[in-house]
Amino acid sequence: MIGESISHYIILEKIGEGGMGVVYKAEDTKLKRTVALKFLPRELTKDAQARARFIQEAQAAAALDHPNICAVFEIGEAEGATYIAMPFVRGQSLKERIAAGPFSVEEALAIAGQVAEGLKEAHEKGIIHRDVKPANIMLTEKGQAKIMDFGLAKLEAGVDLTRTMAVMGTAAYMSPEQARGEEVDYRTDIWSFGATFFEMLTGQKPFGQKHDQALIYSILIDTTATVSRIRPEIPKHLDRVIQKALEKDRARRYQNMAEMLKDLKASGVSELSVSKAEKSIIVLPFEDISPGKDNEYFSDGLTEEIITDLSHVRDLLVISRSSAMTFKGTKKTIPEIAEAVNVRYVLEGSVRKAGNNIRIAAQLIDSLTDTHLWADKFTGTLDDVFDIQEKVSRAIVDNLKLQLTPAEAQKMTERPIKDLRAYECYLRATSAIDRVTESGIHEALRNLELALQIVGENAALYYGMGYAHWWLANLGVAIEKNLCKCKEFAKKALAIDPKSTKARALLWFAEISYQNKNWQREAKSHLKEVLEQDPNESLALLGLCIIYGYAGRPTEAALMLKRYAEREPLSFWTFALPFYMNWFDAQYERGFEEMDRALKAIPDSPPLQAESTWALAWVGRKKEAIAQADRSAKVAPGQVHTKLALMLKHGLQGDATAARAELTPEFYRWCHTEVTWSYFVAASFALSNAKNDALEWLEHAVDLGLINYPLMAEKDPFLANLRSEPRFQKLMERVKYEWEHFEV
Repeated sequence: MIGESISHYIILEKIGEGGMGVVYKAEDTKLKRTVALKFLPRELTKDAQARARFIQEAQAAAALDHPNICAVFEIGEAEGATYIAMPFVRGQSLKERIAAGPFSVEEALAIAGQVAEGLKEAHEKGIIHRDVKPANIMLTEKGQAKIMDFGLAKLEAGVDLTRTMAVMGTAAYMSPEQARGEEVDYRTDIWSFGATFFEMLTGQKPFGQKHDQALIYSILIDTTATVSRIRPEIPKHLDRVIQKALEKDRARRYQNMAEMLKDLKASGVSELSVSKAEKSIIVLPFEDISPGKDNEYFSDGLTEEIITDLSHVRDLLVISRSSAMTFKGTKKTIPEIAEAVNVRYVLEGSVRKAGNNIRIAAQLIDSLTDTHLWADKFTGTLDDVFDIQEKVSRAIVDNLKLQLTPAEAQKMTERPIKDLRAYECYLRATSAIDRVTESGIHEALRNLELALQIVGENAALYYGMGYAHWWLANLGVAIEKNLCKCKEFAKKALAIDPKSTKARALLWFAEISYQNKNWQREAKSHLKEVLEQDPNESLALLGLCIIYGYAGRPTEAALMLKRYAEREPLSFWTFALPFYMNWFDAQYERGFEEMDRALKAIPDSPPLQAESTWALAWVGRKKEAIAQADRSAKVAPGQVHTKLALMLKHGLQGDATAARAELTPEFYRWCHTEVTWSYFVAASFALSNAKNDALEWLEHAVDLGLINYPLMAEKDPFLANLRSEPRFQKLMERVKYEWEHFEV
């Protein structure tokens, strides 16, 4: 059906299939929006009575207007088939999210609260879902839960009650009365919701993974284990909530969702229906109000130190400095800023520095109510600056009612650079790096070197040196030399402070970027250890996301990207990586949309403009891809991403000679050190039917750690010319083995 027109919809791609029919992504040509079209199996609507019942039920569902229920746009018929038009939800199903591991208690409560609010709204309107399960709950990219498929379960059950549960496919979440084929009411949704909540917290279904008949017996007879027995850290109160939801006698079960929602809210997490994390904060750049307006670096440094202090608190999601700095001088309101980065709390303040004297004002604001929770002023001298920033951080912790562990409390008192002259050099360096220019980074290196002359060896300063060289490499400046320098300084930092998660993450991120697969596998182990120490370390999350993408593990990659984006919502990678993650999973239409979103967010990025050539080509827009490659060559001639775009252009035109001509010695060295670039070169040669060149580069990409078997062996259309080649088939045998034996 791809490309066909159904009513006023153009079918774009198939996105799912199950017992309730096939779902397609489509374009609504009337309203110019992307929708999901669900075509129901003909047997579900084969008689007039069943079809009338379905339309009545769907119309009732369409009347629901709630942020946690997926709306119904339209019910229609075309060529004898019945379909429903719904919003196209970007994100992943709760089932996919659970596959990546159990939720934290707080995250599970937040999502469960949203689902409960949606079910409560539906029940109050007289609508029962009858098929609540993780596969029917979507999580948007911003973490909002949306319940799907209201009304369809009743239609399915009404068609043929003699069908086996195996055919229906939802036995694991059926209430006892539903399993017995009895009439159901709102309480069957409560049971199914309880089973879903159990799985969110434990990663296990409450009655095991048995085949359907044994599973039905277990639902009717057995008692499930408590969630706290499986995960001892879960509060006992949640045991009682889930056990009451899973009462076999519905008279003893929760009688309505309002009753259950009340108990969920009593679990200690307020405002459960809010999708953003309750304990989340952005520290806005402190405003420099000094007489000469010449202490901006000092104000920015104070911002960074408070962010660093708060980042040590595991129960608090803190937006990174790089994302916070994008709001410098903004005219956005506090609620607008909080919405942009999806947080609850905002800290803002000002700094006045005159000579050795400083005055700092700070205020903590609840973005939901736009009210002040706390405000204070601090005065002193430069000698007091560390004490003042600690007081600000402590005040935030106290006002958000966070409990610090002894280790967290100790971390907040540590000062990695105690000499104020060296500290001032460090602040100037950090401010210079923020400009993300070659001249700015060289200025930063000069300041860091001066600071090292003042204090001698210092872990924080060595990390800063490594980070600056990492940025030079990212800008394409002497890549190999600067990556070696990056690793050298990261190792120096670790020699002084072996517990430095930042230095460790920087070292291993540099290793996976330009090394071989053995380094990548070792890096995976080290980066996972970093996240055990600091779950919010951005480079570790980013590194694991890329490793899982290379390894053909899209679910794990998506989870790392989600966690990274929560902390770095406005970073370049948050916008750019979704394109790559969809490429790794061969979701080309979705990848094209993500590239379009990234270009709208960062329109002046030469790498993104060049990479959009690939996005266009993968969705079959060959002429536009070629034109975009030529535009990129004018914007950033000689840049690595531009030359890769030109190689693709030559591949699309079948010109292997022109493709080879792009491989200058320097460009060859660049591509030979990076797995994605090696793969793109291979794809370009494959398109132009230069099979030996393509296989040579593809083998090299595999040597560098690309073992995404489904992408290479089956899905990437650019490699179609290679798949009949014995050399390719032999390579895929190796890739398949490594892919199957990759340990997440």
